[in-house]
Amino acid sequence: MHTPVIATSDADARIMVLRDFDEPAWTLRFHTDARSPKTAVIGDGGPVGVLFYDRVEKVQIRCRGTGRIEQGTALADRAWSTSDNFARRCYLGAPPGETREEPSSGLPDWIEGQRPTEEQLAPARSNLAVLIVEIEEADWYYLSNGGHRRALIDRDGGRWITP
Repeated sequence: MHTPVIATSDADARIMVLRDFDEPAWTLRFHTDARSPKTAVIGDGGPVGVLFYDRVEKVQIRCRGTGRIEQGTALADRAWSTSDNFARRCYLGAPPGETREEPSSGLPDWIEGQRPTEEQLAPARSNLAVLIVEIEEADWYYLSNGGHRRALIDRDGGRWITP
């Protein structure tokens, strides 16, 4: 469940890499491009849905929560400093959604296929943002030929409900 689907209030959905789960705080952390349209949609308190699925275990978890975008904070600085240079390289590219005449990664030609140095990455730092999703409720769903099972879970506990 490392790559869930993230959905925003504008009915846009995308797969993102889960970077951290803070169990006591009930928060999920993702990295994103600060220039991405979703950062404006989420802002400092937009609704976010997160859908996890484990095909082998046949478990789906739908989380509903509130998102916030952090950029230029201590948390964003830690996210940047602990990321691999290849991952940080993505933030050197053109803004997400930019129109192109042909297929493109958006990266400058000089860095395609290369591992950038810290010096080369410096201008990209301002493009990294962190998405924090504070989970309000999780909907756990187990798929089974013998009969599905479902539970709603929040910080106060959980309850079984019919699928």
